[in-house]
Amino acid sequence: MAKVDTSLVAHLPLFAGVTPEALDEILREARSARYPKNSAIFEQGADAQSFFLLLHGHVRAAKTTPTGEQIVVRYVAPGETFGLAMAIGATRYPATAMAVDDSVVLIWPTSAWPRLIDRFPALAANTLQTVGTRLQESHTRILEMSTQQVEQRVAHALLRLAKQSGKKLDHGIEIDFPISRQDIAQMTGTTLHTVSRILSGWESQGLVESGRQRIILREPHKIVVLAERSADGGAT
Repeated sequence: MAKVDTSLVAHLPLFAGVTPEALDEILREARSARYPKNSAIFEQGADAQSFFLLLHGHVRAAKTTPTGEQIVVRYVAPGETFGLAMAIGATRYPATAMAVDDSVVLIWPTSAWPRLIDRFPALAANTLQTVGTRLQESHTRILEMSTQQVEQRVAHALLRLAKQSGKKLDHGIEIDFPISRQDIAQMTGTTLHTVSRILSGWESQGLVESGRQRIILREPHKIVVLAERSADGGAT
């Protein structure tokens, strides 16, 4: 494969504190791959043979429960790592990773992980920080599920996505990748009907604008107010 330009990735959190020479060596272990929109990068339960760094596009990580319910665990943005099963001692992927738009990734074999972290301790420390951050995100979402009304949960989900992958427009902030109302329902532990009702209500108030797999927060500050208000009843 073509050599990866280190200047394109040296600033990423995964490589914080890594010298240019070390980065060259780390990148020599990787290969790049393209995944078209709606293609699976790996499947839940498959052997965790690789780990990944997203260079371009967006990836949805979703988990299927034993009862067949699908839960969107998180969205991966450019510059983020995913498929880090080996960092938590797992041998199989705990979720399915799907490209939500045309995506480009760097791929390392899991077999290289012990050697890389032994030679480059900063890589291990940065990965541990990523895992810790995502664990905290999971705890936050569990708390939201337990204590918040569904309108608050939807507001928090949209704000997180806008912070992660928002594109500023003259009339608001657009979540800069395809996302459906069903995706939001699967992120917030509710139904498509409930999410559609909430977003339609917010549209009528001028708070959001939504279309086919497209959402714009027209009044993000008012969405913050909705997210942070005390629970006072409503749909769950």
